[in-house]
Amino acid sequence: MDKYISKINIPNNEISVVFGELDCFAKIIEKETDTAIIPRDDYIKIVGNKNNVRKCEKIINNLSTSYRNGNEINEQAVKYAISLGVDKDNSFLKLDDIICYTTYGKPIKPKTVGQKAYIDSMKNNMITFGIGPAGTGKTYLAMAMAISAFQREEVGKIILTRPAIEAGEKLGFLPGDLQSKVDPYLRPLYDALHQIMGAENFIRNMEKGLIEVAPLAYMRGRTLDNSYIILDEAQNTTSSQMKMFLTRIGFGSKAVITGDNTQIDLPKGVASGLDNATNILSEINNIGICTLTGADVVRHPLVQEIVNAYEKYENKKNKNK
Repeated sequence: MDKYISKINIPNNEISVVFGELDCFAKIIEKETDTAIIPRDDYIKIVGNKNNVRKCEKIINNLSTSYRNGNEINEQAVKYAISLGVDKDNSFLKLDDIICYTTYGKPIKPKTVGQKAYIDSMKNNMITFGIGPAGTGKTYLAMAMAISAFQREEVGKIILTRPAIEAGEKLGFLPGDLQSKVDPYLRPLYDALHQIMGAENFIRNMEKGLIEVAPLAYMRGRTLDNSYIILDEAQNTTSSQMKMFLTRIGFGSKAVITGDNTQIDLPKGVASGLDNATNILSEINNIGICTLTGADVVRHPLVQEIVNAYEKYENKKNKNK
């Protein structure tokens, strides 16, 4: 097959960033697209069959635009650009998509197309369901949105809750009072609050009652007005618990329900309230349902490979049933 040659004009300083140290990112792109990439002073040459060259062009242009928009170019960003294919791009993930900053000054913003859609849903809907595997930023981005709304005084309170299903019958055997017993199951929420808000701000606002972190059972019988409410690990709610939670939401409030329906810890035969709710509520206005996938994993690249391997296993198992 005849070789096809293409040239892309890219400034030399961008080439060094997009291709990585010792061209490590360029080697990944070459391997995935079966092309040869030859950098010059202010342009690059791509050699291969026409379809592969076009794909390689798209990946490099996406990365270059993403860099100019203020995004970090690392191995994860490169693999994500490759996974997008030729029909999509991530160039719209711009610097002004920043939600807020951590206490260390690190910007929190969407890193994938799926995360961008998730954030847009939280902005535009009263209730958003964020469903996806571990590492897709479901809880962390929801926390960032809640803290940002709280700091802008759009809501007067942040309420974070989780079902304590992981504790099961062992809860009574743990030392301490009830709060001490459930705190281990709420630890991921505390960790995110400390990182984004800072420990001192978190403690001060919690003492004032402006931030509440509590097990789902504490929500029963309440009306939650003017609050940003996050229900985490929602795959472990029963249908009645989910209905109870959703009917607590009052005026001036927003709610985000996050969960991973591949990690349900409910007793066998008990239906997940998350699955039930998304089926029942999918046609209602002002409710958004966002599904994140392995492509949206933003932890170590190995986590993405683990998630993808489990997805393949589950799909194969379901086919053989």
